[in-house]
Amino acid sequence: MRGAWSAALLLAGCVQALALAWPFQTLALAGWGLHAGEPTPLLQWLALCVLVLAIVRAPSRRRAAWRAGLFALAWLCGSFWWLFVSMNTYGGMAVPLAAAAVFLLAAFLALYYAAAGALFWRWRAAAPLVQAVVFAALWTLAEVARGTLLTGFPWGAIGYAHVDSLAVLAPWVGVYGMGALAAALAAGTVAALVQRSAPAVPWERTVTVPSGRGLSHGHMASPLLPLLALWLPLLLWPHLGSWLAQRVPTLTASTGTLPVQLLQGNVAQDKKFEPKVGIPFALQWYKEQTALALDRLDAAGKPGLVVLPETAIPLLPQEIDPLWWEAFKGRIERSQSAVLIGIPVGNWREGYTNSVLGWTPSLQPYRYDKYHLVPFGEFVPPFFQWFIDMMQIPLGAYRPGPLGQVPFAWAGQYLGPNICYEDLFGEELAAAFRNPAQAPTVLVNVSNIAWFGNTVAIDQHRHIARLRALELQRPMVRATNTGSTVGIDHMGRVLAELPRLTRGVLGVTVEGRSGLTPFARWAARWDLWPVVLAALALLALCWRRT
Repeated sequence: MRGAWSAALLLAGCVQALALAWPFQTLALAGWGLHAGEPTPLLQWLALCVLVLAIVRAPSRRRAAWRAGLFALAWLCGSFWWLFVSMNTYGGMAVPLAAAAVFLLAAFLALYYAAAGALFWRWRAAAPLVQAVVFAALWTLAEVARGTLLTGFPWGAIGYAHVDSLAVLAPWVGVYGMGALAAALAAGTVAALVQRSAPAVPWERTVTVPSGRGLSHGHMASPLLPLLALWLPLLLWPHLGSWLAQRVPTLTASTGTLPVQLLQGNVAQDKKFEPKVGIPFALQWYKEQTALALDRLDAAGKPGLVVLPETAIPLLPQEIDPLWWEAFKGRIERSQSAVLIGIPVGNWREGYTNSVLGWTPSLQPYRYDKYHLVPFGEFVPPFFQWFIDMMQIPLGAYRPGPLGQVPFAWAGQYLGPNICYEDLFGEELAAAFRNPAQAPTVLVNVSNIAWFGNTVAIDQHRHIARLRALELQRPMVRATNTGSTVGIDHMGRVLAELPRLTRGVLGVTVEGRSGLTPFARWAARWDLWPVVLAALALLALCWRRT
């Protein structure tokens, strides 16, 4: 029967990965909430219920750890399998080696969840409410560890599956708090059902509840029932959660509107750095389209913003023909709008940065340097040069910028740039909100995930951006090379989006916001420590009571 549990956990882990963004066009079922590219919270909850049941039925702590790790391995591989594309298709790494690299990364990160499963096994016979609290705390600690240690890679956190269903909670507790509630309700549901059902099935060891500790079957299950009654409709109709979030009082105020033009060049990744193909095209296309975008904004008669993607021009500024710069900046000077462009900056003496440069019509310059760099993509971790040598990707030895950089002030707004997967770290974006008077009113993301092809990574990244907008109650505009180039309002709603893997310009008007959400306040001041300390306090309380 061990094989049956292993198969069930592998399947459940894959289902949880699918819940982050349903990847199948042909298998979309609107009646069941399965929309292509959309999160499916019901699947996430069902998958986690399988994991909880597997742990409480485990015959030993070691088997519980194995089951949790196996589930996490399948989930994480299914969440970021597209890393294989960058290593194999564009990095030239052999298929077995690229697949092994993704597997080993997922296996290492799964260790956090294996440890959580081993610890949760201690409470396998506790009351449903206790199991719910303990599992949520342990799961959250594992999520935070994965998202922070060794530079952190929190891609695929379960809270993103609930960007719609639990939208009302995002500005209060953030993605980790949303994930904690989902984990608590999964554990509480399983515990309540198991303890009210028949004895354990024959192939599992029967667990005896210690007497005198107030943990008898069914005890303390009732506090979960109202939550479960509210939970089920949100799982079945997740947009009901968005509808509720839009009808509670907002925590921020309008700072006016800003028209934005977002450029998507769709430059093939295998041609992007070629000096006779990709680079000349990028120089010509982005210069022409920036001028046309400025024309459209000028015609509208209101100052606006033009945004170009990450490394839109894959050259250092000093490597670009001065005549190109003269024409590019000259058009900005003759307009009434500002421009932001993603471009590498620096020299061999001072080092290099992955940056966003900006200019107003007065040619007042602005610069943002990426703070959270990508391991193996923007810097080489110690002892891993051998891995980089196996690939043929032009990697940058970048240095990080400071945390919480000053936003770009323009047209009555404060524009807060972030680059690529920096929008995965909400607590780091919140650092720019430490000074409420100069906190960003609009978030601007520039990305290039063409490294990962036409995969579900594009949809997953859109929902990550949506959740950042909800946490901070700020609109987010994204200019990318291949998608998702999108405008998102402060309630996490998609205003407009360009089709992926197409070349074009997206015009969208966003409403800037001022004021701080509770998440922005505590994350800006204390990072993720409130989440960690709350989880540890709940564990300590449950440990003493049991």
